[in-house]
Amino acid sequence: MPRKRRPKLAVWKFASCDGCQLSLLDCEDELLAIAGELEISYFVEATRTVAKGPYDLSLVEGSIAAPHDVQRIQQVRRHSKFVVAIGACATAGGIQGLRNFADVKEYIPLVYARPKYIEALETSTPISAHIQVDLELQGCPINKRQLVEVVSAFLQGRKPVVAAHSVCLECKMRGNICVQVAHGTPCLGPVTHAGCGALCPTYQRGCYGCYGPKETPNTASLSAWLGGRLGVSEPELLRLFRTFNAGAPAFRQESESHEH
Repeated sequence: MPRKRRPKLAVWKFASCDGCQLSLLDCEDELLAIAGELEISYFVEATRTVAKGPYDLSLVEGSIAAPHDVQRIQQVRRHSKFVVAIGACATAGGIQGLRNFADVKEYIPLVYARPKYIEALETSTPISAHIQVDLELQGCPINKRQLVEVVSAFLQGRKPVVAAHSVCLECKMRGNICVQVAHGTPCLGPVTHAGCGALCPTYQRGCYGCYGPKETPNTASLSAWLGGRLGVSEPELLRLFRTFNAGAPAFRQESESHEH
């Protein structure tokens, strides 16, 4: 009896640091099992082998930050049955999304010796701003266990089980003392999506919001608490929400509310 055809997997890179692709390679033992169930057809970070589409599953890392990116992501969508945006760049525009609050033409000459060779869009936008995305997996970088769950769910034809709670719950599960309440350390944990295992609070640092806003985050309430109880200034609140996920709607709107 002939073996059933393995689904084709493609992994694409746009404007990013490659960290989310490396998270896939970091899966180690799990990666062998994934490779046994999927045909890795396009993944330049891992192999020179390139197989033509269409692709059953496409994982897309990076934001749309250059003119040619717009055409390329549309091609990815046309040749992919299922598209998953992975990481803060692909889901919120990434750290390069800070350009959205400034004039990119002003600082390109300060960075590059020959600015005329640089082609950049005025904004850095998530994949969903240009094509229909079937699933988004947040994180900077993504959690490799969540990625394995997404791929496993795809292979089994079910909905992936990815936690929707905040980092605060992860802190409780680890038995951490709240750095915000106990030490007065500003922390985005109450409004940030879980996935990191409360890494920063575990080491007595406030959450930086690497995994982006959780579902229905009350950012205004958190800002009021930080300002009223901890004396965090308006400029500091603005900077707090403008990091890896500055372009995420909830964080963007909150940061803009502190502009003067």
